[in-house]
Amino acid sequence: MTTDQPALASAVPAPRGAAADGPPSGPGPAPRRGFLAKAFGITAVLSAAGSGLGLLRDLLLARYFGANQGTDAFLVAWTVPETAAPLLIEDAMSFLMVPAFALALVLREEDPDAPDPVRQLVRATLPWLLLALSGLALAAALGAPQLVELLAPGLANPGLAVTCTRITAITVLPFGVVGYLAAALRAHHCFTAPAGIYVAYNVGILAVLLGCQSFLGVRSAALGVALGSLLMAGLLVAPFLRRLRQGAGPGSPPGAGRARRSRQALVLMPFALLPVAAFTLTRQSQVFVERYLGSALPAGTISHLNYAAKVSQLAMTAGILICTVTFPLVARALAAGDLAAARDRVEKDLGQAAAVVLGGTAFLMACAPSVVSLLFQRGAFGPQDTAATAAVIRVYSFGLPAQALIGVMIRPYFSLRPVVRRADDPGTEDGGRRLLDWFPVAAMLLGLGVTVVVSLLATPRFGALGLAAGNAAGITATAALLLHGLVLRGIPLRLRRVLGGHARLVAAAGGATALGTAVAGLATGPLLSTLLGGLTVALAFAVLGTGLGAREVRGPVLAVARALNPPTVADEGKLPHGQ
Repeated sequence: MTTDQPALASAVPAPRGAAADGPPSGPGPAPRRGFLAKAFGITAVLSAAGSGLGLLRDLLLARYFGANQGTDAFLVAWTVPETAAPLLIEDAMSFLMVPAFALALVLREEDPDAPDPVRQLVRATLPWLLLALSGLALAAALGAPQLVELLAPGLANPGLAVTCTRITAITVLPFGVVGYLAAALRAHHCFTAPAGIYVAYNVGILAVLLGCQSFLGVRSAALGVALGSLLMAGLLVAPFLRRLRQGAGPGSPPGAGRARRSRQALVLMPFALLPVAAFTLTRQSQVFVERYLGSALPAGTISHLNYAAKVSQLAMTAGILICTVTFPLVARALAAGDLAAARDRVEKDLGQAAAVVLGGTAFLMACAPSVVSLLFQRGAFGPQDTAATAAVIRVYSFGLPAQALIGVMIRPYFSLRPVVRRADDPGTEDGGRRLLDWFPVAAMLLGLGVTVVVSLLATPRFGALGLAAGNAAGITATAALLLHGLVLRGIPLRLRRVLGGHARLVAAAGGATALGTAVAGLATGPLLSTLLGGLTVALAFAVLGTGLGAREVRGPVLAVARALNPPTVADEGKLPHGQ
């Protein structure tokens, strides 16, 4: 029995390698290196601005409210947008809709005179999405008391948490719209507006927090989250409509569209959402475990975990930016059947993301106390909070590389089964492929089991550090399973090459951490300690990575060396063949 429903008429060519009347179709001309560099630069700058504003938001939360029962109540309520954001913006919606729009764009390029498949995709999916999101937002608001009881049964002030949860439930609808529109824009290689969404989000939070915290207290932060989500959606509407109008082709008569429907169609597969949503929610369950067990620990524990996670994830976010830009390229290659191009891109993304995240991890491990002191230690946030948060950061950091690698791997994994497919795809109905759809969920469940076991064993003795250790152990186990699952899925990664490159990067990061910790401890002030430790980590990571032959480090280091010391005319004359 199949759940797939024919929904969209379009001329669909044979996949690459299959017989067809014309030459094999491809993913279209690949973007030039300059385009990728520009797209990454724009995304990095705007994402850094959003992260900076998010850090300022956390600094103000710490300054105004510290780490106490009030902030614990708000952070429990923040679980709703924290869950909705990965599910509806970056993870599930992106995993499904970027490949769907990429396939529609491939079909548009192959038959420009057919009815526009992009518009057909929007008509078939967006109305149902809006209806489902509205229902989820209403359910979250009405069920706020039960949610708070489920997430944090030991919370000292559940009433405040319920109020904040009802406010933050509004975010479900705009977050879903943002994820859908951002996926469409990225598939069109439009990165500027999607990269700015977190700038708009945090501007909304900061505006309400600064203007209303004196008389609304921590409720002002919840209202700011709701306003910020609306600003995010508003930022993307105009660029999305512009792209939709620009891409509209001449179309065809109604009769022609119906004639094609019987032979070839773009088929909607709504149940492809289930394994993606299940994976994202299971991944987010690590936060649920922390909040649940942390609510029984001394007041402020949840806040320490939150501040530590926010700082730690800055390094992971930098690594994920790489695959955010390259994901549409992978999706287009997979839509056209070019597995070799997709494999090469994924392997490169895995190495580059690992290099960025391991460099950031080394810095956090070496300089965590000075970083937390520099950022947070003022107002209601005291030295004891600094020490507790810094210790959690160092434990969290062990899981950061695995988190980044999962972010890279899961995108191409789910790209092989988007919410739409070619009607003539011969392997779509294969039961083994459908079973593999659930492999990431199984891997995440096993990782979550590791998280729960380690947390239960370690928390009675180590408190928040035990929760952080459980998080790191569980996410690392999941990453190892997913690396094998990507090969099973059909993307032929060269595992020996990938793992060998990562081993060199881990060794370089370990040496950089040791040297950076020693140097950071020589300074007394947090600013000087952070600067000296960070500089030492960067130099040591570059030198060790180059010496160990890590391509992701060696290439940029040699490029910088050439830029600082360009060859002279005499030197160029000595090169063979004038090169």
